[in-house]
Amino acid sequence: MKKVVVIGAGAAGMMAAATAANRGLDVTLIEKNHRVGRKILITGKGRCNITNDCDIEELIENVPTNGKFLYSAFYTFTNTDVIDMFNKLGVETKTERGKRVFPLSDKAHDVANALEKMVKSQKVKILLNTKVDKIISKEGKVEKVILDNKKEILCDSVIIATGGLSYPLTGSTGDGYKFAKSLGHSIVDTKPSLIGIEVQESFVKDLEKLSLRNIEISVYNSKNKKIYDDFGEIEFTKYGVDGPVIKSASCRMKDTTKENYKIVLDLKPALDEEKLDKRIQRDFQKYTNKKFENALDDLLPKKLIPVIINLSEIDKDTVVHQISREQRKSLVHLLKNITLTVKRYRPIEEAIITSGGVKVNEINSSTMESKLIKGLFFAGEVIDVDAYTGGFNLQIAFSTGYLAGYYC
Repeated sequence: MKKVVVIGAGAAGMMAAATAANRGLDVTLIEKNHRVGRKILITGKGRCNITNDCDIEELIENVPTNGKFLYSAFYTFTNTDVIDMFNKLGVETKTERGKRVFPLSDKAHDVANALEKMVKSQKVKILLNTKVDKIISKEGKVEKVILDNKKEILCDSVIIATGGLSYPLTGSTGDGYKFAKSLGHSIVDTKPSLIGIEVQESFVKDLEKLSLRNIEISVYNSKNKKIYDDFGEIEFTKYGVDGPVIKSASCRMKDTTKENYKIVLDLKPALDEEKLDKRIQRDFQKYTNKKFENALDDLLPKKLIPVIINLSEIDKDTVVHQISREQRKSLVHLLKNITLTVKRYRPIEEAIITSGGVKVNEINSSTMESKLIKGLFFAGEVIDVDAYTGGFNLQIAFSTGYLAGYYC
């Protein structure tokens, strides 16, 4: 019987192991942690956004790094297949804003447990608290896996599904890159993706823990060319900004040490400058005899008011009816154009995913098999593909895991 070793028991690894075992193969799943699916437990803030219910072409569009490489994977094991799979495993799902699919229970635990149940039902041998030292090939073909304790497992195929470098406490410590490199594969430089961003402006510290919904961001590069825009939620931190729109924007930024980026924040995207000006004029009429600092409560969250006053350069003690037309127009422009200068990404350990990884032109996109070593397959984040937030990265894990398990 053909023997398969899967390294890494995350979403991609469990999908690959169950798929291979379902074909009647002898499958061993190796995980360095004490349980399977540890990273799944923290995805989607513990709710686990398992996929996105958009059409396949839209799935590909939401993978800014090498999306076309996933064409076969996404069409072979679709987002509908993922939803059906979880329903059959007893996990009911629901679709929320942006077509994001979650378990009905809002518990990532249910997703991890369902995948574990699926793997066990296929009689996969699971080795927990076990580390792989190296993969050995002979004459261009996989021969065996050697564990840290020197034990050897002879096999016909190996699927590397070790994840990237993000959240190292869950076991993602870049082992897969080391294995791939030792077998002749090229690794595209890794960087954090779907991550918070540090900015130069010191006023963000005063806004720490403030979340704003329904805002719009635009990201510009050194040449002042807009490279990304988004609408949604932003969160201020003591070092800069985070939240869904920022995490997705981080996918579009390249090396922050070589390129200068700025983020322009529009606090009132539903109103153009003319309508916003009329809105402020109404507020100013209402509070005509109050000080400027007491006239913005209807317009802005309390925590944001002192920062906006400071940025507007209008004295906080100015009585509202004394504010000039030019000052008011300047305030309107500010509310739609708060500029943040990007300093750097937060550390890769905080990233949801890693950008970079095993070069896609060295992998057969129809099977996930290495073009260099027969019997070597890749699945999930270890490959140089990454997507925006919204369930797209887990879809990558399931689709590539399925292909690797089906063709190994």
